Amino acid sequence: MDRRTLLKRLAAVPLVSAFWPYLSNAEQTPLPAKSAFRRVRSGDPAWPSATSWGKLKQQVGGNLIPVQFPLTACQGTSESTSCQDLFKNLDNPFYIGDQPGLTQTLGWANAWTSKPSVYAVAARNGEDVAAGVSFARENRLRLVVKGGGHSYQGTSNAPDSLLIWTRRMNDITMHDAFVPQGCKGKHAPQRAVTLGAGAIWILAYDTVTTKGGHYVQGGGCTTVGVAGLIQSGGFGSFSKHYGLAAAGLLEAEVVTADGKIRVANACMNPDLFWALKGGGGGSFGVVSRVTLRVRELPEFFGGAIFTVKAASDDAFRRLLHQFFGFYRSSLFNHHWGEQARVNPDNSLTISMVSYGLDSAQAKKVWQPFLDWVAGSPDTFTLKAPPIVGSLPARGWWDAQWREGHHQPVFVSDTRPDARPGDVWWTGDAGQVGQFLYGFESLWLPASLLEEDSQERLVNALFASSRHWGVELHFNKGLAGAPADAIAAARDTAMNPAVLDAFALAIIASGQGHAYPGLRGHEPDLTAARKEADAVAKSMDELRKLAPNGGSYVSESNFFEPSWQQSYWGSNYPKLRAVKAKYDPDGLFFVHNGVGSEVWSPDGFHTANGTRPLRTHS
Repeated sequence: MDRRTLLKRLAAVPLVSAFWPYLSNAEQTPLPAKSAFRRVRSGDPAWPSATSWGKLKQQVGGNLIPVQFPLTACQGTSESTSCQDLFKNLDNPFYIGDQPGLTQTLGWANAWTSKPSVYAVAARNGEDVAAGVSFARENRLRLVVKGGGHSYQGTSNAPDSLLIWTRRMNDITMHDAFVPQGCKGKHAPQRAVTLGAGAIWILAYDTVTTKGGHYVQGGGCTTVGVAGLIQSGGFGSFSKHYGLAAAGLLEAEVVTADGKIRVANACMNPDLFWALKGGGGGSFGVVSRVTLRVRELPEFFGGAIFTVKAASDDAFRRLLHQFFGFYRSSLFNHHWGEQARVNPDNSLTISMVSYGLDSAQAKKVWQPFLDWVAGSPDTFTLKAPPIVGSLPARGWWDAQWREGHHQPVFVSDTRPDARPGDVWWTGDAGQVGQFLYGFESLWLPASLLEEDSQERLVNALFASSRHWGVELHFNKGLAGAPADAIAAARDTAMNPAVLDAFALAIIASGQGHAYPGLRGHEPDLTAARKEADAVAKSMDELRKLAPNGGSYVSESNFFEPSWQQSYWGSNYPKLRAVKAKYDPDGLFFVHNGVGSEVWSPDGFHTANGTRPLRTHS
């Protein structure tokens, strides 16, 4: 599924909360119920007193705030002016990001709904973060971390919790000759950029590319948080050339569970540094800033956009055969990323981007395929004239340049206090304020592109599309990328399956601006159940091709079975060891995060009396 398109799904399989093969015998030992560790809720006698909260507020310079839940404006009636204003604002990801009580995704059917914390530390620096972390540890509080708030899994919100809110930590500094701390004489100076944990990618691209004329590998969605994306591994439109966003991490400042501000890089705390590169956000500490490698910018970025409709099922199979043969011979390289969508109506939608090709070169690449389509006008039709071309790479994220060249691809934040350049792609509108029915992803190995396997690939995609649409994200599989990009990705915590995958298949579904209990805006659970079955059947067809393909942690099923293997593969035991070293008591909990198998689904108590990584007194 294109993250920029709202799709649909209801996950109807039970939550798998434990994956015991990855736990040592000692960690599996049951404890008597009285020994199970429980966190404190807001109504409990042990909840911190007003005096205690006041001391924390002083410690963070007054930046402890009670968290409001904007959706309460609609609890009485959806006809009120305040409720109508709210739902207009829910079209704006910058508005949502500015609310500590909201998340970009409002929930997931039968899984979670967005719930506000009780208080938030509106952190300005690492010291504020450390104060909040220590307060949560000392008072046995559920701790939540939010920067961009784009988690599909609901990991950046929880009721009865203390929120570390990094939104205001959005400073950006460019470096011409950066050397990580402790690495002098070991690492050569290089161009880099340091970003606060609250920075979002449009700010990074504006600084590094639009103004600076260089490139930093980040996310495709402009309002995703920088720190969160790095910790999940991170893909952008041009990852087929530059590789994983996490592979560009040179150094991180991170507050660990003991309240210490640590520097993690290849020379200091290297095990923590490795875990932060794809081990999942919110599991090892609170990242307060990151320094990323800055790369050379090509002269051109570009793309190809069109949809081909086949006249029959048989013709659609032939279309798929032709496309994947063409993909293998002409597109399976570092120049082409983003996606193709295989649709239930026997159409193939191409929404791909190019790296380093001018318009003439890009058109030359696609001409043989377009000629083949044009050769059978009674069988294949283009829904609109194809768009194939390029533009100066420096203008890719420049909304003003795009507007001046009649390319209105961005939507602007029109609030009175909005910053110039606060924009998002028009295609991202569907995920703003969405309520998911479900989400599935699967890496497809490049071996499926071989001539003797293409028939299986085409048959599986055709069968899958009979149930639901399938998106193939070519930039989220690194097969075909340059050797240095693959080598750098190999040195991250990501599932090694990404190295040999030509694409990440995504099938998903949801509803815009929905929330349970809000009259007129409730999720349609009848539709969700119906579509759940269709999505599950659709992905089942692809799993026949790659039963152990793995799944991307940030874009996956909330109810992912065997998630340790799916998300991290052979890297999970090492991640578990890093978790035990830096967070032995499990202060940092996220759904299906490293070490979460010993906790209840809500993270408030240890599951079935099992021990945290270290026994509590």
